[in-house]
Amino acid sequence: MIRHTVVFKLKFPKSSSEEKEFLWAAAALALIPGVQNFESLRQISKKNDFDYGLSMEFDSEAEYKFYNNHADHAKFVEEYWVRCVEKFLEIDYELTK
Repeated sequence: MIRHTVVFKLKFPKSSSEEKEFLWAAAALALIPGVQNFESLRQISKKNDFDYGLSMEFDSEAEYKFYNNHADHAKFVEEYWVRCVEKFLEIDYELTK
């Protein structure tokens, strides 16, 4: 199992129409085959500068690669991520044995 996570800060104010549009577009990533347990999260700690998070799981490395190369993911990155995200940190996990 792979857990793909990313925390990020948008270029737009919280509760703005741009924020809502971005989060709506991000939610559509859950429809890509292989994505499981998709979560869109709002960060509440004052211990870092990020405001949001996305988390999802994949059963295998092959499904994770399929997601990364999927046309809908590429379109989201091109049309929303590059334009809207100020900074981010991506972390991908595997279960320890």
